[in-house]
Parts: sequence; structure tokens; C-alpha cells
Amino acid sequence: MIYLLRHGETAWNLAGRFQGRKDSPLTPRGIEQADQVGKRLAREIYGRERTFEIQVSPLGRALETAARITRSIPLPTKEEPRLMEVTVGAWDGMTHYEIDMEYPRALIGADAFDWFFRAPDGETFDDVCLRVTEWLSDISGPTIAISHGLTGRIIRGVYLGLSRREMLELPVPQDGFYRLDGGVADFIE
Repeated sequence: MIYLLRHGETAWNLAGRFQGRKDSPLTPRGIEQADQVGKRLAREIYGRERTFEIQVSPLGRALETAARITRSIPLPTKEEPRLMEVTVGAWDGMTHYEIDMEYPRALIGADAFDWFFRAPDGETFDDVCLRVTEWLSDISGPTIAISHGLTGRIIRGVYLGLSRREMLELPVPQDGFYRLDGGVADFIE
């Protein structure tokens, strides 16, 4: 069983910047989201807390969220690089507008979901699927995973056996979490 969480809202989420491997701090709303998700998750796993391991992306916004979560679920965290956000290389930290200005025509024909993999020096979809698949195969017990929007989509998509398009269209809420169990991904808010 895996409980998959996305970090709380960040300053760059509000600004429309794709963070990738760069970071921005949680907003006051993001802090509140992390606190509320921690409380909900603590209720969800009540009595079984000690059977869980917490794995977290080593990026700052995920670590900040993990610190808030562990106030409600006092377990040690383990940094897991395979949970890091997809990097779009030189586009990390940029808005769509900035990408258009600096890399003219790079986004022509792209839509809201497939532009991530058009960066000339970013990760490929296949590379991300491989690292996510490896991570999923290494899970040996109940796990709480704190990750990111795009990576979380791909984790759920690989787990559910979805197509690339279906994966990229999955929602990425920050005010709840997913329970992956028995081949099903249920959203808990």
C-alpha cells in the first residue's frame, strides 16, 4: 500500500512557473494544505502508523511538506531521489511565456500536457517512467511517498497501467492524497 502525496502549494505554483528541480517555498496556503493532509493521513492510518515508511523527494518543497506531515505522523523520513520532479532542463523555473520568448517555436503544437517533454535538455517520458517503475518495484511495505505534480501523475499512471496521454491528464491536487492499493488509486480528501 502506498499513500502518494504532492507537496503543498508553492510561490512558483502561484506564478505559473514550472519548478522542475528548482525550488520555491510553500505559500501560507501550501503550509495549511500540508498540515491538513497530515492530519487526514494520520486518521487514515491510525493504529498502523509504525508499519509505514515515509519516503520523500529531496527537493525543498517536498522536504518542507514532509516536515509538516511528520507533525501528525511522527516517523523518520528517507530521501528518495526517484520521487523528484521531472526536470525540463534549462526550462526549470520558467513560465510558458518565458519559454516562448527564449526558445521560439519550441512549444508549437504542444498542449497543456505534453509540453514537459519538449525541452532540449530535459528528462524524457521514458526515463521518468523507468525511474518510477524501479521505485515502485522496490517498495517492500506500506509507504507514504511525498512527491510532485508531474512525477505523481506518472507514478499513478505506471501503477494503473495507463497510456502516456492518460497519465499526463491525471489531476494533481495538493489538498488530498492518493491511496494506491490492489491496483486502484483512490483520492482521499
